[in-house]
Amino acid sequence: MKLNKTLTAVFLILLIAFSFAAIIYRETNRASTVVATDKPFLAFSSQTANSYALLPTLTHNLLTAYSLNADIAECPAPVLSNATRAAIYNFVKANPGVQFRGICTQLCISIGLAEFHLGVLKKSGLISFFRDGRYKRFFESKKFSQKQMQLISLLRHDTTRNILKTLLNAKQASHSELSRLLAITSQGLTWQMNRLQKDGVIQESKDGVKTIYAIEHTYAPMLTELVNLVANA
Repeated sequence: MKLNKTLTAVFLILLIAFSFAAIIYRETNRASTVVATDKPFLAFSSQTANSYALLPTLTHNLLTAYSLNADIAECPAPVLSNATRAAIYNFVKANPGVQFRGICTQLCISIGLAEFHLGVLKKSGLISFFRDGRYKRFFESKKFSQKQMQLISLLRHDTTRNILKTLLNAKQASHSELSRLLAITSQGLTWQMNRLQKDGVIQESKDGVKTIYAIEHTYAPMLTELVNLVANA
């Protein structure tokens, strides 16, 4: 009798959970159809988005509690059939090296919802990320090499991008010239150049007392291409 009551309770909990999932799915489909483009748009109302973001946690807790080994990645529905997920994927494709916060802000979606869909996309092998200090920068998988992702991440910083663009155009420049052209303090420029030299992007030479900077020659063609890519993103 006690076993029957336990099984009945388990069944009712699962029934409530999946009913909740069905309601959220239905309400999500009632929202305005989201066109998966690389332009900013409002994917869901904040109420629907926040409710939908709770679904993975609720489902995970229930499945763990009753040892049901279901895998989200094995769901028969295509990964990109979800409108929000497709929009995130297209946005990352069109904006290589975009930060997590940039995705949330530009697509007007909650942090929890973005984390969930990015996790599914990464697990499915559609996107990857590159660690840029304390930030993650997202890329379409298998499109860029590690070095390209590193350079794009550098170009996503305004000051660094301006330094590299100036050196690409001028071929080389002294420390004082760069500081003057870009309106950067000498100390600030030193910090930037030390970072770029550490990454192997910049080479330094001496002309008397002057410090001369130039793009490391093997990176010049790649940087020229990536500067245009980031500028058009």
